[in-house]
Amino acid sequence: MERLPQDIVIRPIVTERSMDGLANMKYTFSVLKDANKIEIKKAIETLFEGVKVAKVNTMNVRGQKRRQGRTEGYTSSWKKAIVTLEKDSKTIEFFDGMI
Repeated sequence: MERLPQDIVIRPIVTERSMDGLANMKYTFSVLKDANKIEIKKAIETLFEGVKVAKVNTMNVRGQKRRQGRTEGYTSSWKKAIVTLEKDSKTIEFFDGMI
């Protein structure tokens, strides 16, 4: 079954470190855990028209240990994708107002 682009890209990551990458056309997203780089590239280019992806870097983020009183547990692990756009590409409008 073919996955939709909306299923692959879960949400944008908005942190100080990810905002520093905007100057170099690098955008950070939380993506589906079993998505590969090719699927992520196609999903970004489909969701945001006029955007050309140069490369995709991915990393698996482990869940952190958390405590709630006596009980211990882990937050869920997830996958992060840093998408670098080509120089002649359009920017992603969602991030434009945050610089």
